[in-house]
Amino acid sequence: MRVKCFICDKIETIDDFSPLAKKLRNRPIHTYLCDECNSRIEEKTKKRIATGNFKFYKSSQEIEDDF
Repeated sequence: MRVKCFICDKIETIDDFSPLAKKLRNRPIHTYLCDECNSRIEEKTKKRIATGNFKFYKSSQEIEDDF
């Protein structure tokens, strides 16, 4: 299966029967990130968490349980 990274527009080939390929076929809202973009985003997120300015927001399900 050919996939395209939505950040850098690099086209890669993944196995047709992999769980990632199935997820991309069945749920079009999911997007593909190449390994370079994924690791770059991961590193930047870890740096933001380390600064203390990064907030984790609770999901609506957890908020409903509190009431």
